[in-house]
Amino acid sequence: MGSLAMVCVAIAVAPVLAMAAGAPRRPAPHRPRNLIGYSEFRADLPTRFANFSSRRACVVRADGTGRRELAPELVKDEYTWTGFDGWSPDGRIAVVIRGSESPENAAWEEEHKGFRLTEGWLVDEYLRDMQTGALTNVTAVERVSDYNSGLFFWPGDPNRLGFQAIIDGISRPYAMHRDGSGKRDLTAGPGGFTYGFSASPDGARISYHKDYQIYVADADGSHAIHLDTGQPFNFSPQWSPDGQWLMFLAGEHYNCHPYVACRDGSGVRKLADRGGYRGVVTYMEVEDFHGGSSDVPTWSADGRWVYYTAKVGDAVELMRVSLEGKIEQLTRSKPGVLHYHPRPSPDGTWVLFGSNRSGIRQLYVARADGSHPYPITHMKPGWGAMWAHWQPAGGP
Repeated sequence: MGSLAMVCVAIAVAPVLAMAAGAPRRPAPHRPRNLIGYSEFRADLPTRFANFSSRRACVVRADGTGRRELAPELVKDEYTWTGFDGWSPDGRIAVVIRGSESPENAAWEEEHKGFRLTEGWLVDEYLRDMQTGALTNVTAVERVSDYNSGLFFWPGDPNRLGFQAIIDGISRPYAMHRDGSGKRDLTAGPGGFTYGFSASPDGARISYHKDYQIYVADADGSHAIHLDTGQPFNFSPQWSPDGQWLMFLAGEHYNCHPYVACRDGSGVRKLADRGGYRGVVTYMEVEDFHGGSSDVPTWSADGRWVYYTAKVGDAVELMRVSLEGKIEQLTRSKPGVLHYHPRPSPDGTWVLFGSNRSGIRQLYVARADGSHPYPITHMKPGWGAMWAHWQPAGGP
């Protein structure tokens, strides 16, 4: 890693675009067989509610084989959906979110073009043991909310989980024990809507955005520090693999770009520009008052690169940028093609992403430099696949 990745310094680095078009490409590699968790859904039904209710958690191998639905027993009731939400660090546990909404509340939301999360919803996070099949609803234990999401395994502590709970319309970061007990609000007291909650790799710090401002705090929520970016819109802070950096989006709503800062909030600087890309992925063919799914950057496993998407000409391309400011364009597409949600593999060899290059929202895997892409989903017209997660090494 370069010196910038080892020591936090607040200097501006002029981005350099590396043109890979004429560079020699490596031979097509052997395809990986890691499991990939993701969500499938209908996109062409008449209403947002109908499309969203069709969502299902699935897994497929990274070579495109072995696709199956995960936890189908959770969607036996009408108006119920599941989605894939992540993995345990050892890859043995899958996180499945299960939700339902009453048709009455859905009709109210469609009429008013906004969410009413205090009525008619029930959203919980389940842990699925990939070997035994055991399924545990951990957010229902000592329940604090009817709307729970964003569950993750706390780094460095196998007996602790983090998640977000919406209470009285306000989202709050929570911690709990591995069995769902001991839930604790990490921003107790009055406050705005918090989102993008995660813990540092050593488990000692947390970060989140609150009313679109970035905060870092101790693991128990104390000593919160506002990270002043000078921008009105800040979104989805993510810790670097070594825990020394925070990466996030900053700018204005629908015109924000990858930024980084040191873990103490100093050294804020812009890494790259998204070229006018709005940063949301529409995933329905009908009007969606929510606007779509946020398309946020991600770190490579070694922390050398930030993968993101940006508008280049009339396409949204897959990109990556180093901490030193070197930018590489990894795809070159026809006008109108959209790439979204890049996810580098745990070993750094591959990148998983979504694209509508075939006319359908499919998932693809390519080498880390974007070469030799191939589809791993085969959705039919009117369907889509999104929100994918690599299984960590060591999983069954």
